[in-house]
Amino acid sequence: MDTTSIVTRTRELLVEHYVFPDVAARLDTFLAGRTDHYATATTPEELGKLVTEDLQSVNGDRHLRLKHHVDEVPEGDDAAAEHQIRRELDLAMGGVPLLRQLPGRVAHLELAPYLFPVRLCADVVAAAFTLVARAEALIIDLRRNRGGDPHTVALVCSYLLAEPTHLNTMYQRDDESSHQFWSLPVVPGPRFDPSKPVYVLTSGTTFSAAEELSYDLQQLKRATIVGETTGGGAHPRRGFTVHPHLEATIPTARAINPVSGTNWELIGVRPDIAVPADEALDRAHREALSHLGDSASPA
Repeated sequence: MDTTSIVTRTRELLVEHYVFPDVAARLDTFLAGRTDHYATATTPEELGKLVTEDLQSVNGDRHLRLKHHVDEVPEGDDAAAEHQIRRELDLAMGGVPLLRQLPGRVAHLELAPYLFPVRLCADVVAAAFTLVARAEALIIDLRRNRGGDPHTVALVCSYLLAEPTHLNTMYQRDDESSHQFWSLPVVPGPRFDPSKPVYVLTSGTTFSAAEELSYDLQQLKRATIVGETTGGGAHPRRGFTVHPHLEATIPTARAINPVSGTNWELIGVRPDIAVPADEALDRAHREALSHLGDSASPA
């Protein structure tokens, strides 16, 4: 393991791509002075932990990492993420591992472990929302969701909103451009009636794009968030393979919500109804039944 080359390449990527150039410059100087510290690492996993601790020491950005992978990952930008996505997609039923009806005609839809890229999961999302459209209330479970694709966030929101709505804007470091994300004017299959209540379940490990979905719906007052404050990662990242088992993940953009003018970085998405994650489903179900005036009891 050529520790010096790995750290040097990570520093180069940081300076070139990190969304906050001033922080990148500070971190570059800091990492340059930690050569002896990194030399104590005897495995790629140990080196990843040491460098990640230092990368997150200035502003706590949890997307900024030297991430260790047990399996070898291919060369190329975002190659590790693509490899992981392909491996987990079928295991997670395309990102919808659970869909069921609860008493009172309340649908429980889990999206996990990721909001997979639209090109891979659009048909699954459409099928899921075709089924839940007949329910009187919807619970979207993101407690085990670790992130994913902002385009999939927009797709899910499109099934919950009556008309095209500005959801989020991503400001890019690399070309100093911005990209707006809107809900879609047309979706495959029926929408979930905008007059029907929606609840989103969160945990402390709900992260990244799953947080965006929660935050967007909360800011638009389209959903009630139930559970725990989320992980606090609002900066989309790119991944760069710097060793067969190490990936430098560098945030290259920042999210700005059009309603709040800010995002959930570090603070997380704060629930409207705060309960432990393992109690969130029962609480949301009770809230839905109360809203619907249904006397049935949760399962």
